[in-house]
Amino acid sequence: MGIFTRFKDIVSANINAMLDRAEDPEKLIKLMVREMEDTLVELKAACAATMADRSRAARELADVQERVDTWSARAELAVQKGRDDLAREALMEKRRHQERADHLEEELTKLDALVEQSQDDIQALEEKLEIAQEKKRLLVQRHIRANSQKRANEDIRRADSQDAILRFEQFEQRIERMEAEAEMSRPRRRSSLEEEFAKLESDGDIEEELKNMKQGTKKSSTSGQGAAGDTKE
Repeated sequence: MGIFTRFKDIVSANINAMLDRAEDPEKLIKLMVREMEDTLVELKAACAATMADRSRAARELADVQERVDTWSARAELAVQKGRDDLAREALMEKRRHQERADHLEEELTKLDALVEQSQDDIQALEEKLEIAQEKKRLLVQRHIRANSQKRANEDIRRADSQDAILRFEQFEQRIERMEAEAEMSRPRRRSSLEEEFAKLESDGDIEEELKNMKQGTKKSSTSGQGAAGDTKE
């Protein structure tokens, strides 16, 4: 299993675990970015190690190939000198080194493929990490705004609750009582000039009416006395 594949499994497991625990998205995206950053470091380290192995194998292949050429030249020399026995020994050494060279060439092919795959994985992960970091920035901002809106909505709901309305009504009643007490405790002001004159005018009307009533009574009394004298005569 490659590091990049293992990274996908790790992230998936962590995401599922956090979702099961109902973790907030800000922590979730930060965890994903951290996992990607750690995996990127591992990928680069693994790629560097693979490239080092390839360099070692290439140096060894060059050395072994040189030995193959050396023993091939020695076999030809032995044949020229009529030493078939030495030629056979030289050809056996040449074959042994050639087999090692073939093995190293296969190893180099595999290492080249690994290096290329690692470089592709690194590039892909770097691109994904860049996108994830931008998404993290946006999601964190959205999360902050969502929390602020949530708190605001909770405050509004609390303000709209029956308890809050009742408290406002109690405050209003208390203020009304305080206003009434303040009105009662205020010294009574003196009557204005207009009120004094209105009182005088009202008193005059009463006196005039009383006077008219007295005159009417007096006339009635005088009329009664005259009628009595006429009868007596």
